[in-house]
Amino acid sequence: MDRREFNKLVGLSGLAAAAGLYTGKGALAAGSLERVKSSGTLRIGAVADGAPYYQKMVTDGSWRGFYIDICKKLADDLGVKMSILETTWGNSVLDLQADKVDVFFGLNPTPERQKVIDFSGPVFKNAFTMVTKKGLGAKSWSDFNKPEMRIAVDAGSSHDAAVTRLAPQAQVSRLKTASDATAALQVGRVDAQCLVLILSLSLRAKNAALGDIVMPTPPDFTTSNAGFRREADQSWREFVDGWISKQRDSGFIKNAVVKNMELVGVKESDFPPGFEI
Repeated sequence: MDRREFNKLVGLSGLAAAAGLYTGKGALAAGSLERVKSSGTLRIGAVADGAPYYQKMVTDGSWRGFYIDICKKLADDLGVKMSILETTWGNSVLDLQADKVDVFFGLNPTPERQKVIDFSGPVFKNAFTMVTKKGLGAKSWSDFNKPEMRIAVDAGSSHDAAVTRLAPQAQVSRLKTASDATAALQVGRVDAQCLVLILSLSLRAKNAALGDIVMPTPPDFTTSNAGFRREADQSWREFVDGWISKQRDSGFIKNAVVKNMELVGVKESDFPPGFEI
């Protein structure tokens, strides 16, 4: 997107925002797009142990990940700086509602989340998988949906929602973070951990001895989206949604994902046959 086209899009969004600035009583009520532009800061949330989405480096506190790269480009295109609030997948919705962040990339639009926040269209495609202890043998969702099956998830995440929906008979350990769930698998407290494909491939690349990756049948595909605080003025969501579509079409988003997957040891050829980002 060149600067002239970008400014035109921002201008149109600004007109839309201006049209909705007044409530029925005529009071001024600026939306998030106006706040971002006037403050000169884009506030995002990021998950410290969420590689390759987000990763906080323990050495110097800096951040990397494909959503960091994507958000940096969004901030650059807006002509503003980016500030990062460290959060968790489970707390990200609360942070949006509390007006601590302007956008959070990496949320699946579950029915429960859709009740309280708004979403962009898909940023990229994903699928739910299980990282299992070696030799478990479970291949289908019905295999995992048994009372003796012990599954770990990070509480409040899309993994939690998927297991609740697809394996309600299993014993589910809802832990604070995905790293906590992985630790439970490593020490044998659970038989499997539910993770989306992007995360399970990254985990296996880091620790090949951990276990097996299973995409239970029938496959349960999902998307990774951006979440927004629910507002009467939709200009911010509409602007970012349009921006995402342009970045998908240009190949920027796929390149950002592939580049950051390579940083954690996952090649594009490691994805299942026929799976497209």
